[in-house]
This record gives sequence, structure tokens and C-alpha cells, in this order.
Amino acid sequence: MSALVHAKSFRDLIVYQKSRMPAQEIFALTRAFSKEEMFSLTDQVRRSSRSIGAQIAEAWAKRRYEKHFVSKLTDADGEQQETQHWIEVAFDCEYASRPQADLLLAQCAEIGRLLGGVMAKAEMFCNPNALTVREEQAPYFLDDIND
Repeated sequence: MSALVHAKSFRDLIVYQKSRMPAQEIFALTRAFSKEEMFSLTDQVRRSSRSIGAQIAEAWAKRRYEKHFVSKLTDADGEQQETQHWIEVAFDCEYASRPQADLLLAQCAEIGRLLGGVMAKAEMFCNPNALTVREEQAPYFLDDIND
């Protein structure tokens, strides 16, 4: 078995890479939605699907603090579940076929499972070295300066 390769960027995370797929497919699907849906269903499903990856990127930036990291990943999971809701609505309104909806729902569910795995192992992603002081401590007392 090869050594574990650590991600150097949020772009290296499989969950981030997979989060972009439904966003692209939803954008293509929503082009055919009724114009009267432009500011409701179309906007909502596009925003929530795009927000999944954005929340993962923000979580990556907050790895210094494990609770912040998990909080942003929880937001990403909320966005993927919201996206599932809007996909169901699109199906109910006959804007998406059952195969289209099922594919998108499966992609979202997979992202949810991956997010759950990352949250369960958050300590592996967070940087404990980020909490260490990188420079020498400044002297606070005159006795420290004279030594």
C-alpha cells in the first residue's frame, strides 16, 4: 500500500472535485426551465449546488480550527441537502426527468457521504502545527532582556 498523500489545496479533495459535477449539470439542466422560474427555482438550485464547493473551499481555509472546519463542512452538507430538495421540486414540476433527477440526487448523496467521512476524521485534515508559535517569544520583563 502506498503512503497517504496529503491534500495541499481544497482542489485536491475528492469531495470538492465531485461537488463541481452536479453544479455543472444543474446549470445545463436549468437552461431549459421556464422563464417564469428564473428568479425562483432556477436561481435557488443553481445557488445551492454551487455553494457546496464554495463551503468546502471555505472549510479548507479554516482548518486551523477544527470546530470551524467542521462547521463549514456542515454548511456544505446543508447545501447539498438543499440541492436535493430543489432537484425533487424540478422533477415534481416536470423540468427534470426521473433519470436526470436520480443521477443528480445520487451525486448529492455521494457528496454527503464524503463530507460525513471528512467531518468524522477532521483531525486528519486540520493542522495542529498551525497553533504553534513561529517566532521567538518577545521579552516581557526587564530580567529577560538582561540575560
